[in-house]
Amino acid sequence: MLNFISIFLLLVRAGSGTVPQQLPDHASSSVKPKVYEVVSIKPTKPETEGASVENLPDGFRDKNMRLDILVEGAYDMTNGDHVVGMPAWAKSEGYDIEAKVDGDTAAAWKNLSFKERWKQEQPMLQALLADRCKLKVHFETKEMPAYDLVIAKGGLKMKEAPPDEETTGHMRDGDLTVRAEPIENLIAAIPADGRLIVDKTGLGDKKFDFDLKWTPENHRTDADSGPTLFTALEEQLGLKLVSSKAPGKVLIIDHIEKPSPN
Repeated sequence: MLNFISIFLLLVRAGSGTVPQQLPDHASSSVKPKVYEVVSIKPTKPETEGASVENLPDGFRDKNMRLDILVEGAYDMTNGDHVVGMPAWAKSEGYDIEAKVDGDTAAAWKNLSFKERWKQEQPMLQALLADRCKLKVHFETKEMPAYDLVIAKGGLKMKEAPPDEETTGHMRDGDLTVRAEPIENLIAAIPADGRLIVDKTGLGDKKFDFDLKWTPENHRTDADSGPTLFTALEEQLGLKLVSSKAPGKVLIIDHIEKPSPN
């Protein structure tokens, strides 16, 4: 199951859960990619509890951020099980990270949507990791166990969001409440035991309000523990997960080091 911060790193920062089809080839481009003008990376103090992700007008500020989560966010990997070769320290040690762009770039970002800004900022985050963590990665495509997400026989039960509704959301074990998000972001938040989830609802970019409550498997004690995720999806949202197989992208970590000090 994805860590809560992993999910909202993607939802809040990128507004998308789509895995890129290939790595950006900066070396073959005559245009030098933008980079963050100022970057600060420091180990989080041991007594620190919790983590946070904050978008800034000119960059971002993450507190107690694990490197595996940052890499997943940088490459739009919505499932950590599809990242191979991540060292144990990157999954346990937290860092306080702040990155900012120059004034002209920040001014231009004001007129961009989350997705438009992410198209510019994603290669910058990848470059930051390559510079400060010596990160080298590549993608491989593998046939994987998957779920097809379809509309259940009883029909769709979730409501389409009003055009002017603000995007918000919170999640904890067995409780997901999201407003004005497309189906792809619901998929990013569904715990799927390492499986891919393939959207076959046909709902496209329409935005919905999701209210989903279920009892996670590790909290179930008997048959009366409350609905499973599968039951809750069908009864509360009118959606169904059907077992299947699908080709999926796996991110291979070829090399990563602890961040270089400032």
